[in-house]
Amino acid sequence: MKLRHALPALAPLAFAAAVAALAAPAAAKPAKTEAPTSDVAFGDSDRGSSYGLFLAGQAAMKNGRNELALDYFDRATAADIDADGQTISARAFIAAVFAGDVPRAARLAPGEEAGVNLQRLGALEKVVDALADGRAGEARDILASGAVTMPHRPVAALLAPWVAAAAGDKEGAVARPDLRGDRLVEVFGQLGQAQLFERARRYDEAETDYMALTSLGDAGLLFILDHGAFLERRGRRADAVALYDRALQQAPGDSGLLTARQRAARRGKAPPLPTLREGAARAFLPFATAMAGERQSEMALAYVRMSLYLDPTREDTRVLLGDVLGALDDADGAREAYASIPSGSPYYASARAKLAWSYQSAKDADRGLGMARQAYEAYPDDRDAAVTYADLLRANGRFAESAEVLDGVISRAGGEPDWRLLYMRGIALERSGQWPAAEKDLMAALAQQPNEPELLNYLGYAWIDRGERLAEAMDMVKRAVAANPRSGAMVDSLGWAYFRIGDFRRAVEKLEEAVLLSPADPEINSHLGDAYWRVGRQIEARFQWSRTLTLDPPAEIKADAETKLKAGLPPVAASAVAAN
Repeated sequence: MKLRHALPALAPLAFAAAVAALAAPAAAKPAKTEAPTSDVAFGDSDRGSSYGLFLAGQAAMKNGRNELALDYFDRATAADIDADGQTISARAFIAAVFAGDVPRAARLAPGEEAGVNLQRLGALEKVVDALADGRAGEARDILASGAVTMPHRPVAALLAPWVAAAAGDKEGAVARPDLRGDRLVEVFGQLGQAQLFERARRYDEAETDYMALTSLGDAGLLFILDHGAFLERRGRRADAVALYDRALQQAPGDSGLLTARQRAARRGKAPPLPTLREGAARAFLPFATAMAGERQSEMALAYVRMSLYLDPTREDTRVLLGDVLGALDDADGAREAYASIPSGSPYYASARAKLAWSYQSAKDADRGLGMARQAYEAYPDDRDAAVTYADLLRANGRFAESAEVLDGVISRAGGEPDWRLLYMRGIALERSGQWPAAEKDLMAALAQQPNEPELLNYLGYAWIDRGERLAEAMDMVKRAVAANPRSGAMVDSLGWAYFRIGDFRRAVEKLEEAVLLSPADPEINSHLGDAYWRVGRQIEARFQWSRTLTLDPPAEIKADAETKLKAGLPPVAASAVAAN
């Protein structure tokens, strides 16, 4: 039986999920940046030449070392080369974009000799550079010229009011952005308008906007902190506390909401109104998040870098930077971004969780567990920190400890615990040999989510493995596979269920299907070998067990495969087969 590596997210409404929901059917999808790649090797003798510098820059960029790439490209551009000058200049521009060197990217912005995508991105870099450098009028002129067009029109629309405010255009500052059919521009444009109304001391109009945003159902949770901060700045702390309390009913345990509520309740200093640079920086975030979700990582990185150039203190953007760099296989850069989030930040637990899983994925379990334990011990009442630690303990086979950590999380939740918490603890209890308690948790979780494939798969298989409630259990596993027919893990569960009840012919059919879906999974390959052996296909069985050993299996599966290669499987009693 196979499980997803990480269990279902517990956050009631992640920013990325809310952005995806608001964007439906979708904002315009930006084209991918024309990021260069190269597999060309170069020797030391090439490094002094222009072409050698070009190749060195290509290799550095491919490895995520954008600042080093930029240095190589700069030196190559400075050399006297005609044939490759434009290409190297474009590569230098892209390296500057990815490195977050906005002033240099603005200087290197390509002209008509480059593709239109690079020209438009260059124009956007110029807007950001001019705004940050106090040349707001120049930034406004670039936007007005139409140089920043698709795929960057949505972010330009959100930037425009902040640029207008910086240029002293009072009416332009409070004009709500309008880009027909773009829900992200509509909603986040209203947020910018609310903040700029407040900046202009037009408080009634600002509050109307804030109230409209926080009434957007689940998506309204994104704007609770903004509305609450406005109320705190207006001296209406009781109203702010009431707002935070209502939001905490939807998102219990949210560290940002809890921090805000505590501050308002003790009459602490209200968060300041965003500066013009901070407001402009936020304009990039919904689109960067959407593109990261659509795997357009290069453009997402460009937007995140521009956002951080305008507001380097924004911690949620640094977490997003880590996500994007991780998607681009820059593990060191991702870890650096996550590690930059300080203890005490509302994003600390989330960043530590991502950092811990980064090391776990790199098979450095000790360091990953250490990171998770550090966050858990620093914030023992933080649900995200506790869940991450419990999940990593589970992933490393320390099931009893995982269950103990989850005991505290579930007891603090009160009432009816989240089904995902019950599911996690049920797995930990079952794997640590505490089946009655595990069964109770799994059945309670299934009562909340009767059609959840993971629950159906896990509980159904567990009953089959114990020879209990076989008809009901087989039906549950079949329902799980019907919901996820392309999941090798779930098809494996069904095949292994057939094996356990002695229907070896059907077991072979399903396990062959599972191996096709997940060919590199050692456990599924081992299961198929067992099924082959039972139907008399012993040569194929030994092949599958041998293949299992090549797939870096866990110690238990490795030892099992080695034993079977030596002795095969023991005979099955004829009476048992007949009974099944």
